[in-house]
Amino acid sequence: MRRLRFFSMIFLIFLLPSCVNKNSMQKIDAEQVSSSDNAAGDNTDSNNMDNNKTETDFSASLAEVLSRAQLPAQIRQRISGIAGNPAFLLDLFTVLQEDPYLWVLVDKEHALGENYEPDDLVALTGGSYRIGRQDLRLRRQAALSLEEMSAAAAREGLTLTASSSYRTYAYQVEVYARNVREMGREAADRESARPGHSQHQLGLVIDFGSITDSFAQTAEGVWLAANASRFGWSLSYPNGYEDVTGYRWESWHYRYVGVELAQFIDNYFDGIQQYALRFIYEWVKRD
Repeated sequence: MRRLRFFSMIFLIFLLPSCVNKNSMQKIDAEQVSSSDNAAGDNTDSNNMDNNKTETDFSASLAEVLSRAQLPAQIRQRISGIAGNPAFLLDLFTVLQEDPYLWVLVDKEHALGENYEPDDLVALTGGSYRIGRQDLRLRRQAALSLEEMSAAAAREGLTLTASSSYRTYAYQVEVYARNVREMGREAADRESARPGHSQHQLGLVIDFGSITDSFAQTAEGVWLAANASRFGWSLSYPNGYEDVTGYRWESWHYRYVGVELAQFIDNYFDGIQQYALRFIYEWVKRD
């Protein structure tokens, strides 16, 4: 049964790239999953050779994706070891059916368009959290999650402060230019994103608290590090990973990725967002 379920997931994710790769903006309804499971259940010994070839092709494709994603050896080995277990594929399939902007790769090498602006931005007005300024906006789904997470923190006597959120492309131009003038280009590139390369443009990011290194030692910083992923938030730039993310440690910078992807990041990629998003990027664009 596990083997049949495994081949069913390969059929959905590997043999039907149009469902995941080219049409990733669209949902695949549950009926398609059910139909594929039923089809797998009708397999007989006569197609074992085809199944073996499918598994070999899948393993080769997976190995290429892992290589292109530039993952550390322990993560490559871990994911390679799931060839006979459908759990990873099921989790990946679930993530890929979410809003693609939750998992789109935005970093020093991959940018959003100058004209990209989410169409569901809402103003942050506080509630269970404080706002550091009056012009903060987030995408609706992220704003709802922020309130839920902040309410959970409040029940433990903590008040989260949202200090920065959505940034337009034009504002990124202004911020980056100012940083270059004040600290030079090399230092600015460690501190801030070039226009179009900021996760803030997604409308899914909150900078919490003081926006300084000291935030990590505050009660709110400690609570977020331990609990944020339960609500779908992921630390983008962890300590000690500047060579991976391109940015120095930012203990205050959390991106909303959704609960499913946050769990995926924690379960398979040691909690490092950049590793998971690189993997997904390479998986989706593979041919």
